[in-house]
Amino acid sequence: MRAGFYQFKPVFGEIRRNVESVLRCLDRIDRGEADLIVLPELFNSGYQFISRREVAELSEAVPGGFTTQRLCEIAKDKKLWLVAGIPERAGRAFYNSAVLVGPKGYVTTYRKIHLFYEEKLWFKPGMNRFRSYDIGKARIGIMVCFDWFFPEAARSLALAGAEIICHPANLVLPYCPEAMVTRSLENRVFAITANRIGSERRGGKKRLTYIGRSEIVDPKGRILFRAP
Repeated sequence: MRAGFYQFKPVFGEIRRNVESVLRCLDRIDRGEADLIVLPELFNSGYQFISRREVAELSEAVPGGFTTQRLCEIAKDKKLWLVAGIPERAGRAFYNSAVLVGPKGYVTTYRKIHLFYEEKLWFKPGMNRFRSYDIGKARIGIMVCFDWFFPEAARSLALAGAEIICHPANLVLPYCPEAMVTRSLENRVFAITANRIGSERRGGKKRLTYIGRSEIVDPKGRILFRAP
């Protein structure tokens, strides 16, 4: 199985620009060359919201929204699976979500359960279960960013049958890359953490600097690859 991540610097609020930037990269993959790619948390919107109005403007319905539809198109064309973090709109509620799409289209949405810092001002915590999904060559599970802090999240995914934990993230704390080594080792699973790079400072708030260091870890806790 060939799996990876895409680490990049989204531009806040530029949905189409960010999505098309990622798609241009994915378009360089030959059909069938990759099986699974994980994208960062909120990869299409950026992270540092300053108002609920911004969240409303940048969130999308799933699966009918622009981002999910474009991901479905590239997944079908390249015959691969994608896990991608996006802001989701569901009625009047907003969620920090990750979508799973594959060669046959949209599969599911995971809504982040453990919200970090100011996310609680904008998003509702997900009430979904931690589940695993069959993508042919493996069963995968999904958690988003700060879910890593709670060992029960990774354990629940492993108990649900996940062999690979897909982990979209916007990490600003330095501990997670090492913690995910432990999560992989204690649960005997692979883990793919897809973080972003760059920084954001909006609305007079404290600057957030994203640490990069996306990684793939095996069930023995070995780092197969870690980005800068």
